[in-house]
Amino acid sequence: MRKELREKIVEACDHKIGQKGEGVGLSFYAFFKNKNDQPEVLMEAARWWIETHRLDHFEKALKIRGMVVSGV
Repeated sequence: MRKELREKIVEACDHKIGQKGEGVGLSFYAFFKNKNDQPEVLMEAARWWIETHRLDHFEKALKIRGMVVSGV
């Protein structure tokens, strides 16, 4: 996954956790403010989320942040 996407994911997770606490869930759309203005990057996130890791639609932000930071 490209560095910019990793940074975007960590930033979005940190923001959501800061707003709603450690139990907050999110989907990969949260990294794009629910817009499709970067389709290639959106698909990269979707492949990582759905194909590579077979994650549920909503996952805990803390879990996703940990996966991205550790390079999984």
